[in-house]
Amino acid sequence: MASLIPILPFIFLLFTTFYHFGEARTIAVGGSSDAWKVPESPNTLNHWAGTVRFHVGDTLLFKYDSKVDSVLQVTKENYESCKTEKHLKEYKDGDTKVHLNVSGPYFFISGANGNCGKGEKVSIVVQSTHHKPGPVSTPPTPSPKPSTTPTTPAAPKNPAAPAPAPNTAVGLVAGNGIVWASVLAAIIGLVFV
Repeated sequence: MASLIPILPFIFLLFTTFYHFGEARTIAVGGSSDAWKVPESPNTLNHWAGTVRFHVGDTLLFKYDSKVDSVLQVTKENYESCKTEKHLKEYKDGDTKVHLNVSGPYFFISGANGNCGKGEKVSIVVQSTHHKPGPVSTPPTPSPKPSTTPTTPAAPKNPAAPAPAPNTAVGLVAGNGIVWASVLAAIIGLVFV
């Protein structure tokens, strides 16, 4: 038994590291249980979504007052124009859980009249399980389609709009604290061996 003591920290480190790799998470939209509402700033929910890595198997949790609001899953076009009429799915229970079973973009808007236009909407990008981790980024913007007729450049929609805030997200997700605790335990174990 005495010969196993030096390798126990390594075994613990390996176990805790690989334990979290396949773990699906439940993620509260907006980062808190009361964030699905008209935000103070129109880009609040999308700024939050740009700081989180969503993976296949995760679950989004929307908490809201079902008497005055709902969640609509919509196409990109309906997301951009805030059209609530032709939604893909509608959720009205006030405690909505959306399972992210497929990689790619997802678009959600409020079903309450006018709330989407005030910023109660979020787009997320779900990474596949085989996706190599990289820096956290905001959902991709489409590239312009080539035109066959000459066009004049359009004026900016809102020239006074501020530049987006820099992404300050750390490259670790919640739950990785146990990995760092394991590393610390391994180092301490090696010091005392």
